[in-house]
Amino acid sequence: MPISEISNREVVYALRENSTLEAAKLMRQHHVGDLVVVDDKAGVKVPVGIVTDRDLVVEIMGPELDPNAISVGDIMTPELAVVKEDAGLYESIQYMRAVGVRRLPVVSSDGGLVGILTLDDMLELLAEEMSMLAKLVRHEHEKEAINRH
Repeated sequence: MPISEISNREVVYALRENSTLEAAKLMRQHHVGDLVVVDDKAGVKVPVGIVTDRDLVVEIMGPELDPNAISVGDIMTPELAVVKEDAGLYESIQYMRAVGVRRLPVVSSDGGLVGILTLDDMLELLAEEMSMLAKLVRHEHEKEAINRH
């Protein structure tokens, strides 16, 4: 299954020049804990970093800095791990584990942002799959019991 089938296509993003206050307001408005930071390259939103609610607390609120004076680009995680939209689920899980991230922006072949894959999304999907497997086992046991009588 390509990762594009389970990734969230409604990605909340910010530009590098947005203030951290604007970022916090976006997170609150959209009920998300992170923003993908993008550069707009000829209409293509290319992911360049991520800012999390934890970044805002540790980097801005904790040291009591002015959130209007510091941009998202100043505090974003710059080494961004991304995954191509045609990557498989298992491959994406391995990659997330290898690079130690909970969120992966999903990009098209031209590098444009098309979605985001989160650990929470994958855990939900895998839990559903495990539930279906458990139901299959139970069904097989019931079927066998019926056929023996």
